[in-house]
Amino acid sequence: MEFVFLAYPSPPELQVLFFLGVSLVYILIIGGNVFIVVAIHTEARLHTAMYYFLGSLSGIELCYTAVVVPHILTNVLQSEKTITLLGCATQMIFFIGLGSADCFLLAAMAYDRYVAICSPLQYPLTVTLTLCVHLVVASVVIGLFLSIQLVAFIFSLPFCRARTIEHFFCDVPPVMRLVCTNSHIHERAVLVAATLAIAMPFFFIATSYAFIVAAVLKIHSAAGRHRAFSTCSSHLSVVLLQYGCCAFMYLRPNSSYYPKQDQFISLVYTLGTPLLNPLIYTLRNREMKGTLGRVLARNCLSQNN
Repeated sequence: MEFVFLAYPSPPELQVLFFLGVSLVYILIIGGNVFIVVAIHTEARLHTAMYYFLGSLSGIELCYTAVVVPHILTNVLQSEKTITLLGCATQMIFFIGLGSADCFLLAAMAYDRYVAICSPLQYPLTVTLTLCVHLVVASVVIGLFLSIQLVAFIFSLPFCRARTIEHFFCDVPPVMRLVCTNSHIHERAVLVAATLAIAMPFFFIATSYAFIVAAVLKIHSAAGRHRAFSTCSSHLSVVLLQYGCCAFMYLRPNSSYYPKQDQFISLVYTLGTPLLNPLIYTLRNREMKGTLGRVLARNCLSQNN
């Protein structure tokens, strides 16, 4: 009862390059996201709702990549790149669940920006720490709940005898290709789950930004409009990157699955998005850049002493 992965390169030279490349990106992902979590925890001026959400997003992405990337690195070094049926189901539950939590959390961050810009006087009373904690916990719980329901349904279906997965890990589209049934019910189930986890949060984000844009355009000073838009630009960049890849992978019929193309896209949202998020939030955010400078300065002083 094992699945065999077929996407890994066969020549030893390519395996070494693949291993080194993924390892380097994973180290940068860990370093960037851990920096954000530590900076938000240690800097008093970052103890606000927006940065609490950002720290939670980095924490979720550390767990999200840890579900898949170490297993990919282990498989590269092994001759038989396999995973048990139970291991595949477990990996898929946490990968889809934490990925969905990512999407819900980005929607919560859009609500935070909406209240901050459209109702600034009510912001301290509306977006409290208690509300932030509840939204983060709800994002994770709902994401895992949807994932468990979807994975339980998928693994209750009959699989074909040839259990080879044209992918690097157990993702929904390549595993669904192994289902031996002509019924389209399973495709609809995946589409419903993807709609709940991807389309609905994105619709909420789009609606929030429609109100934000309308409010910003009413600001008379150009400096005020620029300041308001700059607080949203980092979040909007991450949203477009995350939802673009997820929508392409999951909001489409199984018949349009192309292994080589989708393997590349999966690496983008598995490695690229968690790598770019810290860079986007650090480089496009004045307070995070200031925090980075202070942290580096403290480290230099401590080493000199």
